[in-house]
Amino acid sequence: QVQLVESGGGLVQAGGSLRLSCVASGSIRRINSMGWGRQAPGKQRELVAAITSGGSTNYADSVKGRFTISRDNAKNTVYLQMNSLKPEDTAVYYCNADLQVAGSYYGMEYWGKGTLVTVSS
Repeated sequence: QVQLVESGGGLVQAGGSLRLSCVASGSIRRINSMGWGRQAPGKQRELVAAITSGGSTNYADSVKGRFTISRDNAKNTVYLQMNSLKPEDTAVYYCNADLQVAGSYYGMEYWGKGTLVTVSS
């Protein structure tokens, strides 16, 4: 059983910062890419940042220059540093990982249950 557990969400004023963390646990053989998606009320989920096992990163245009994704491979943890937050960043943020479970050589995608980020104007 694999679990992704997010933490660090909360209420922040516009212009402020938050740091999200996500720990992957369970019978994991290898984690390939990790990332963060978000879903605002009434909207589809969108992927905002991703990072490979080698450290290459990708960002949605809407967060480039404001959000930074990083990971600690030894701790199976991914972080999302969010600066200069805007009200439109308000959403539930979900951790995502493409990983291989123990005994398997095939990657599968897993999602956490999410953490709410609210940015007030």
